[in-house]
Amino acid sequence: MVADELDYVVGVDTHRDEHTLALVEAATGAVLAQRTVAASAGGYAQALRFAQEQEEGARVWALEGAGHYGAGLARYLSERGETVLEVGRSPRSERRLRGKDDQLDAVRAARAALGAEPLPLPRSGERREALRLLLLARRSAVDVRRGALVQLRSVIVTAPERLREELRGLPLGRLLERCRRLRQLTSAEPGELAARLVLRTLARRIEAATVEAAELEGEILTHVRALAPQLLEEPGVGPIVAAQLLVAWSHRGRVRSEAAFARLAGVAPVPASSGQTTRQRLSRGGDRQLNRALHTVVLHRRQHDPQTKDYIARRTAEGKSRREATRLLKRYLARHLYRLLQNQEPLMA
Repeated sequence: MVADELDYVVGVDTHRDEHTLALVEAATGAVLAQRTVAASAGGYAQALRFAQEQEEGARVWALEGAGHYGAGLARYLSERGETVLEVGRSPRSERRLRGKDDQLDAVRAARAALGAEPLPLPRSGERREALRLLLLARRSAVDVRRGALVQLRSVIVTAPERLREELRGLPLGRLLERCRRLRQLTSAEPGELAARLVLRTLARRIEAATVEAAELEGEILTHVRALAPQLLEEPGVGPIVAAQLLVAWSHRGRVRSEAAFARLAGVAPVPASSGQTTRQRLSRGGDRQLNRALHTVVLHRRQHDPQTKDYIARRTAEGKSRREATRLLKRYLARHLYRLLQNQEPLMA
């Protein structure tokens, strides 16, 4: 456990404008001191002095939101030789029972680090941070496109008969092109005029979001090829899945083992036995975007990879359900991809 190796933990509850710190003794969990600093270069320096002013000893920093509000502080501390760990938010049920404020959250962050197995280090590397931002922007563009498509088809369903007959049944490409070129007819009723305007607007929004997503995916591919080109050789692993794997794994040493990586991905088995029933289920925690990436790979391999098809057939013949076989596949995939990332040649981050 983390507590066995330390004298102190500095828990930090991070926010946009300020961070709250709590210095906690590892042996007893007692709170020794607390401080609030600004979320700026000057505040980061104050936070480090706050820790250094206390008694000497081995310490780590436990940050909530190390990849968001706490990213600046995490970089500042890491550059000065401090060990920074990333902790998740406390469960909502605990906050409801025991209350919530910034000082309490800082103490909880420190004690969560003390009571846990070694936690992951924050992500690092300029290219990996670039990938995270590119994935975020692409996901937004894809969501906009998906939502606009749903709206466009809904408008067609309720459009006036003449317009609906003209558009219904067209393939997507021709539908978007036709909607984009719809003109306002002076002879049309107000309802049809509104439908034409909305369809034209939505079609142009869809096309713009499609172009944006493609441009971002091209940039993502460039970074993936620079960091871990061997990932793209894996069946079912495209640029987006590879980028999500790299963002979650980040760098050698961040996640201590393949079992910890599986837990981070939400594919580690969790006991779910009761009475005479003995079974396991997948975790519902962890990084859900990483979990989604692994699920995408498994879906592809179930359809196109002969070895995966044979594995599922063998497992189902043994009495396991298709869902249980898929769970085992995800666990195997997490182990395989983690080792692939760990064994790659060090490349520029």
